[in-house]
Amino acid sequence: MAWQGKPGPLQVTGEVLGLRRAGDYHVLTLTAPGIPELTKPGHFVALAVGGQSSSMLLRRAFSVHSVQSRGVYGGTLDIVFAASGKGTEWLAKLHRSDTVDIVGPLGRPFALPKTPVPCVLVAGGYGSAPMFMLADALRARGCRVDVVLGAATESKLFGVLDAKRIASTLTITTDDGSLGERGRVTDVLPGVLTRTDADVVYACGPMGMLSAVAKMATAFGAYSQCAVEESMACGIGICMTCVLPVIGDDGVTRMVRSCTDGPIFRGDRVRWDDVDTIPSDALGAPVTKGH
Repeated sequence: MAWQGKPGPLQVTGEVLGLRRAGDYHVLTLTAPGIPELTKPGHFVALAVGGQSSSMLLRRAFSVHSVQSRGVYGGTLDIVFAASGKGTEWLAKLHRSDTVDIVGPLGRPFALPKTPVPCVLVAGGYGSAPMFMLADALRARGCRVDVVLGAATESKLFGVLDAKRIASTLTITTDDGSLGERGRVTDVLPGVLTRTDADVVYACGPMGMLSAVAKMATAFGAYSQCAVEESMACGIGICMTCVLPVIGDDGVTRMVRSCTDGPIFRGDRVRWDDVDTIPSDALGAPVTKGH
């Protein structure tokens, strides 16, 4: 069914086609009739977890890793996740032909440059999942794509071989030095930005990483887009669990919803140091007594 008033998102019953391990992560392939054709890089889907009799009422949101709009099974999509809680542990135990309720595509996708420009893609852990669709779209527009992947250790990296395929250069960092350079993505990013003279930086990963990458991109004169990792319980803007402070075009800070206004935001517009708070100067912020 389509939600009223728009051609998407759709709510469909998906069927499990495959579930495989990739290092510390799981890659789940689902049929999703109608969703792949609407999905752009940066979109996400929200899955119901636990089965029909589950007490887990909140959906789980996942970036779309890849889609296939045609084939024997019709439209399919892949998501990447770590089994880190009851919901994702349930997903990790699914079998072929099991069904999952899917809503998508959700959120605002990455904005693509209108002209060919050098782009750097930065990802932490399985934050790299949506970057491969993005890289293909950028390359189709004639953009140079350089990739930086980082994680705590080698098993927490995702998509290294695919990144080698799509990138002009690939730089890898691990906190423990098990693969690539020892350190964090921000240790190597200045060198990559200098070497590539990048106009745009795309980033996906933990909030601390996004904050550092966005500030670094600004310092190097690059435009940045960040896919934020906020808890998105409903995915459609109702529950307000995913709000964060973002500066609008008019210079006013508003508490916006990651699921509908994002999850892609301009890096220089997010008030990273104020995430998880309501800044006193934000529109509609509570007035403290005595003021």
